[in-house]
Order: sequence, then structure tokens, then C-alpha cells
Amino acid sequence: MGTKGFVIYLLAGFSVAILSVFLVQNFKNGDFEPKLYRSSNLLQRPIGSEDKVWPELEFSWRIVLATVIGFLGSACGTVGGVGGGGIFVPMLTLLLGFDTKSAAAISKCMIMGASASSVWYNLRVPHPCREAPILDYDLALLFQPMLMLGITVGVSLSVVFPYWLITVLIIILFMGTSSRSFFKAIEMWKEETILKVTSTYPIIFLPNVLEHIFDVVIDTVYEPLVPKEEKTALEIFKFNLNLKRILVLFVVWFVFLLLQVFKASGLLNMNDLVACTPLYWVLNLLQFPVALGVFGYECVKLYKESKKRRLEGNQESVCEADIQWTATNLIFCALCGILGGTVGGLLGSGGGFILGPLLLEIGVIPQVASATATFVMMFSSSLSVVEFYLLKRFPIPYALYLMSVSILAGFWGQCFIRKLITILKRASIIVFILSGVIFASALTMGVIGIEKTVRMIHNHEFMGFLDFCSSQ
Repeated sequence: MGTKGFVIYLLAGFSVAILSVFLVQNFKNGDFEPKLYRSSNLLQRPIGSEDKVWPELEFSWRIVLATVIGFLGSACGTVGGVGGGGIFVPMLTLLLGFDTKSAAAISKCMIMGASASSVWYNLRVPHPCREAPILDYDLALLFQPMLMLGITVGVSLSVVFPYWLITVLIIILFMGTSSRSFFKAIEMWKEETILKVTSTYPIIFLPNVLEHIFDVVIDTVYEPLVPKEEKTALEIFKFNLNLKRILVLFVVWFVFLLLQVFKASGLLNMNDLVACTPLYWVLNLLQFPVALGVFGYECVKLYKESKKRRLEGNQESVCEADIQWTATNLIFCALCGILGGTVGGLLGSGGGFILGPLLLEIGVIPQVASATATFVMMFSSSLSVVEFYLLKRFPIPYALYLMSVSILAGFWGQCFIRKLITILKRASIIVFILSGVIFASALTMGVIGIEKTVRMIHNHEFMGFLDFCSSQ
């Protein structure tokens, strides 16, 4: 019921926000002037020709503060499995003075560095509950293609949607996912408290008391606590590393990269590729069969295996997700993957703001959810980094410095939180961190969006949708 209510909340909020654009843009000087969109000649320029604001990399209080924020944001973002783009972009624009597109590009570099170091750390960690890799490759193959497809959609919409609408949609989404994750963390905290009590006090005092004390029912065996040290580090690394699945993910990544590079560079000539021409649509639409092909293959595999186990009376899940892989659930996951990628494209983040909470929602335990989400984000963010590099969208010295900070933060953040979970025996810490990062992102992105919207209103700028073809 909670999930259905959350979906209704998102649909209602998004619908009201989008419909309000037509009211805002159709009123001019108190008169109603019906108009669905406006063509923007200002945006009708070659890709990559926007004004760039690149401050010099030099020692100052700004770079020190940015280093601290970047380190903490990367550490918490990778632990929560959300990346941290909602914190990095405001930091780079407000504190260091980068233009918005350069800030989004550097943000991708930071997310890629933090995700890569986090994945390296997680490959050396055993599964906390059972004999299985800590990275769920089935879920990675299910979500990665749709996430990358969504990023393409988000990048296109980012120049069509008015900035105030993007701000409103982000606040609606982030406040919803943050609240949902926070309540999920509280429930998990209660379950962990019960588990700690049962291990401390005799069983005979517990059966009739626990539910009344904590008002929570545990319907599954939940063991989120200390990893079992049974194998050597090398054995754990080899066990967690599935080269065949990684190769498939890399092939999908490479195909998307080629299509994006061809589209962005205009086949090596910026004047050869014009928006809305047949070649433009071919390059865009070729991404759909690639994404849907891999997603469909994984869907069929999960559906058949899940159905086979149900018929045999086997209640064990096909993968880490504690749901039945029916057609409805698979469609839901596809839509969420596209939504996560779209948000990533609009924000300049890795899409983890949707993927992280979604994995928890479908029953994945926090450690595996965090590891899998950062694994998927490593591919999606690196795709954007290569594209931005070819377009010369970020300064190399700044990107290398902040990426180095994020690499250290991703590794040590994972290390510190794993130790803390082992000591406190509470994996819900990961979910609290996830909720906090999303909430902080909603605040920072909201402040920037509101400030820019007020400036647009003061300058009497157009507040409606821009024409798709002329704004690409």
C-alpha cells in the first residue's frame, strides 16, 4: 500500500507541475494568450558552444571548502548508493563559480571516481547474509540499459523544460524518495533492535512482548549484520567478480557511447548533424533497440526462473529482490529505471536518487543495494564523462583534482561505514545516510532553482516550454 501511495503522489505532483506550465506561459500582462511552446533562437547553436565559466585552480578558502564538501558528499553518496550529484552541482556553481553545464560535467567525474573506488572496495567484501556475490548482476543488467536510455531522455528534456519546472519536479521527487527512505530506515532500525534484543535476552520472555513494544512485524529472516570472514580476500574478490556479466554491461556501455559520440560530434563535423533531421532521429532511436533488447532478455530470464520456482513451491528469490518477477513488476522496474536516468540527465547526476531507494523498495538489503547501485552508476557516469571530455566540457585540472578527492572518499567512506555497521550491528545506517543525502540534495537544488527562477521572473524571461528542435 505504501508503494502504491508513493506512485500516486509522484504522478499527481508531476501532473500538476507540468500542467501549471501552460498556465504560467499563457498569461502575459494579465491576458490569456494560448501558446504551447516557443522556439528559442538563443539556444539554436552548435552543441558545446555555450559560454563556459572555468575558474582557475588555485589554493583558497573556496577550494578547501569545496574539497571538504566533495569528500563528505562522495563518501555519503556512495554509501547510500545515490552518487551525490545533487550536492556537487550546487557546490560547483555557487562556491567555485562554474557555469551549470560545466558543473554537471565535473559532477559526473566525481560520481565516476567515487563509484569506481566504491566498487573496488565492495568486490573485496563478502555478502553479509548468504553465499552470493555482493553485487547483484541480474539487477544491474535489468536497470543499467533503462538508466542509460533515461539519461538520454533527460539530457534532451533539460533544454526543453523551463528551469523552474525542473526545480519543482526535483523537489517533489527528492522529498518523496527522502521521506520514503527515512521511514524505511526507521522500520529497519526497529527490526534490528528486535534482533539485538532476541540475542541478549532469553527467548521465553519475547514471543508475546516484542510486537507490543516495537509495533512491528518481521515476516522475513533479516540478517543485515556482520560479514562472515570465511574466505581469503582473493577468494572473495574472485567470487564477487562475474566477468561474463561485466562484459555484457560493458558492451551495452560501449554501444551507447558510440551513439552518443556520433550524435554529439555530428559525425566529426558539428555542421553535419542538425536536430530533428533523419540522421538525428536515427542516432537517437538506435538506443531503444539496444536498451530494450538487453532489458527484455533479462526480463525473460527473471520471469521464467521466478515462475519455475513458484510452480515447484520454492520460495527462494531469483535474485536479491524480495518480489515475484511478474509482468507488472518488470514494467514498474523499467519505468523506474527510465525515470532515474531522466532525473540523472536533468541534474547531471548518476541516476542513483531513484535506483538506490528503488532497490530497497523491492526488498534488497542495504549493503547489496548500495553496492549494486554504485556499480550501475559507475557505467552511467563514465559514459557521460567520456562524452563530456570529447566535447571539452570541463577543465582537466579541476576534474582530476575533485575526482581524486572522490576516489579517496568513496573508498574510505565504504570502509568506515562497514566498520560502523559491524560495531553497531545496524545496516539501517546506510538507509539513513541515503535519505539524508537525498534530502540535502533537495534543499541545495531547490535553493539554486528558486534563486534562478526569481531572476528569470525579474528579467521577464520566457517561463514555458521551448521548442524541441530549435533548442537541441
